[in-house]
Amino acid sequence: MAPKYQGNVSEFIIQGLSDSPALQLPLFVLFLIIYLFIITGNLTIFTVILLSSDLHTPMYKFLQNLSITDISSTSNILPALLHRLITQQNKISLFGCMTQLYFYISLACNEFCLLTIMAYDRYVAICDPLHYINRMSEKHCAWLISATYCVGFVEPLSHVVLLYKSYCASHLIDHFFCDLIPLLKLSCSDTFNVEILTYVFGTLLGFNSFLLTLISYIYIISTILKIQSTHGRQKAFSTCASHLTCVIILYMTLFCLYVKPIASYSLDRDKFFSLLYIVLVPLLNPLIYTLKNKEFLIAFYKLRYRVISSLLPVKRFY
Repeated sequence: MAPKYQGNVSEFIIQGLSDSPALQLPLFVLFLIIYLFIITGNLTIFTVILLSSDLHTPMYKFLQNLSITDISSTSNILPALLHRLITQQNKISLFGCMTQLYFYISLACNEFCLLTIMAYDRYVAICDPLHYINRMSEKHCAWLISATYCVGFVEPLSHVVLLYKSYCASHLIDHFFCDLIPLLKLSCSDTFNVEILTYVFGTLLGFNSFLLTLISYIYIISTILKIQSTHGRQKAFSTCASHLTCVIILYMTLFCLYVKPIASYSLDRDKFFSLLYIVLVPLLNPLIYTLKNKEFLIAFYKLRYRVISSLLPVKRFY
């Protein structure tokens, strides 16, 4: 906890990734390229699913919303980081910092919920295929997606409200964005309530999401192993492998970041895991979900052919 000084803080200074001036431009170029890849890849997924009627199924609707979440979470952090790297203007207002924190937690909650729903979708498709149409109807899918966004937008409010007016004079955030733990360490007020809320909501949302996903995959794997056909087992595994890979990466990074006491916070280590979550997960999702997905690739090539055909000049015969 920071010492209690007089006067309220109205803005913070973001320390950033490095103090070395020589590294600012290389880091700017690196993160700009990564950001463009993330936006391009996730926008491609969103557009192909939107314009391809063959992909208007529950699994692809969830994947489309995951792409929206990845674009939003990355855009919440990386443009501000790029601006600071190129301009060296590291100040951020208290309101701007709290807004960034709110959307960071909100979109992380969305991703947890979406990946859990996608695991349930795979469970129903493989373990209970006869009831798939009823259990994953358009109405049920819309309800699940709406519930995901409601949880994401409501859950961070308590954290932000309790943190908003708890700063006095310490205003240097030794991080590259307004993360929860660095803000807790800067607070000159008692942060016990915020820490309790973090652990309670983290357990209710993060651990329960992990538990539901784990249970779903236990049933999925046990069902797949009972399939006698080798081709059938490979096909069933292929539909789950991409989702399982994304789940493992997400939970490993976020659990390493937040499932620990505040006192054990390590600056360099947690900056690294924050980068993994903010950059690696949205960057890998488009690659993992599309490279070996035949349905998506067919829809992508069809859409590309339609676009190219519409752009080519029409030959007129007289």
